[in-house]
This record gives sequence, structure tokens and C-alpha cells, in this order.
Amino acid sequence: MAANANVQSLHDNVTNRIIDQLEQGCFPWVQPWASSGGTPLGLPQNAATGRIYSGINILLLWSAAIEQGRPSQRWLTFKQALALGGAVRKGEKGTMVVYADTFLPKLERDKAAASGEEPRRVGFLKRFTVFHVQQCDGIPADPDATPLPGRTEVLPHVEAVIAATGADIRIGGDMAFYSPSHDFIQVPPQDAYFEPINWFRTKLHELTHWSGHPLRLNRDFSGRRGGEAYAREELVAELGSAFLCAELGVAPTVRHADYLGAWLEVLKADNRAIFQAASLASKAANFVMGRNVVASLQPDHVP
Repeated sequence: MAANANVQSLHDNVTNRIIDQLEQGCFPWVQPWASSGGTPLGLPQNAATGRIYSGINILLLWSAAIEQGRPSQRWLTFKQALALGGAVRKGEKGTMVVYADTFLPKLERDKAAASGEEPRRVGFLKRFTVFHVQQCDGIPADPDATPLPGRTEVLPHVEAVIAATGADIRIGGDMAFYSPSHDFIQVPPQDAYFEPINWFRTKLHELTHWSGHPLRLNRDFSGRRGGEAYAREELVAELGSAFLCAELGVAPTVRHADYLGAWLEVLKADNRAIFQAASLASKAANFVMGRNVVASLQPDHVP
């Protein structure tokens, strides 16, 4: 019971924090990234292992980096700092991240062996504390940040990623959308956008939807506009496109602020919703980037 209460408290803590930010008009996946003199755009990374954080940990560490004014996205645990020959400075306050996985209890294994049915795995969350490298002594300095692209800059590396997906993307019309039933994306021509870079952001948003097709990551597209399932999928697409943008050097923006009310309703009704959406968004981003599909379906790990 104590373990369940701890998990419940963790879900509540993170969800309530994100609800507070949304109610103040601040979207946790859109941050004031700096091209110089502030926190640079990018995905948070473990300074010891090089592993990129995923799922809800991206939102937690993005918020912490901005609030603390950190000059990079590099984090590590107390023990990892020691292993690298450094140390967390006395009095420094850490930032919480979470590890999500499943395990198979012995009771379930025994039941499955007796009945011949598939055993039921049990999910769990565990808290970890990480510190920014700036909070440590003896850790190598942060590399220089890469400047953000200009508003009208052509982004061949983004186009290369988009083309490599093999998605059927049709240019035309005055609306951007993904059609699950016909499995194609449509976006207006680039000159229809006031800021041309939004053409790339829109494509990445729709590609996140595209990744959920039954033949790919198989997400739920059954919801009608205005309904809960629809809002959940839009939240996945919003987060997934933000993660893709950050990795590709394009500052994320809010693509669908009009869903704010629906997202708040979902988060207030289900304290696991933001964890699930962020996890699915990371898996979608991995799929679009062409990373191993099997790996993208694994649980959200922290070093």
C-alpha cells in the first residue's frame, strides 16, 4: 500500500505542477530558449552516459533548466559526479526525474504457470535526483551552444529527416492535417505561412500523428474532435513535435493552443495522462528520427 501511495503522490506532484503552468498560460514544452547567454535549445542529456532523457523527464528538466538559468542541458546523479572525478557542491538542490518500468511479481508468475495464461506485469515509478553540471566541481565545462536557425533559414537537415520517413506528404490546400484512414499528410505550401519556419514545425507535428498509424506505433485515433481521446492524441502530437524540434535545432512553439481547455480537463481527471502522453511522444519522436523501433517501445529510463 505504501508503494502505491508513493506512486500516486508522484503522479499528483508532477501533474499538479504542469496543470499550474498551463493555467498560467505557460506550456512546459515551449520555453524561452536562448541563442546566447541563456539555456540553449536541445534535449536534456546525461553528462556521464550521453543518454538522452525521455518522456516526462524532458519536461521536468526543461523547466528546471529555464528556472535555474542553466547554460546547457547536461545533468547527472550525485554518484555519477563522483565517478567522473568531480562532486556536487555542498548545499546544491537537485532536480527530480523519474524511472518508469514494469516487473513480474512471483505471485503472477505462479498464477500464469498454473493457468497457462499470460502473466500480468505491474508498473512502477521510482524517483531519482539529478544535478546540473554547473552545480558540480571537477566536471568538464559545457560545450558552446549551437545558434538557433533564423526565421527564414532553409533547413535541409530537417527536410532530410522528413523525407527519410517515407511518409506520403501532399502539398496544397489551406489546412494541415493527417488522415489516418488514408495514411497521408497534407500541408499548405510554405509561402502560405507568415513565418516560413512554421512549415517545418507543422510537418513535424503531423508526422507525430503519422507515427501512430496501426502499422506503425498503433495509437488510438478513435476520438472525435472535442472529445477526450482526440485531446490525448493532440497532446502526444504537441509534445512529440516539440521533442523533434528541439533535437533538430528548431525552437518549439505551441501549434494548438486552442486545445488548452481540453488538455486541462484530461490532466485534472487522470494524474497519469501527462506521463503517458510524454512517453508516447518520445516513442513517436524516436520513430520519426528513424531510431530502432523496438528500442522506441521500451520503458522510459533514467541513467
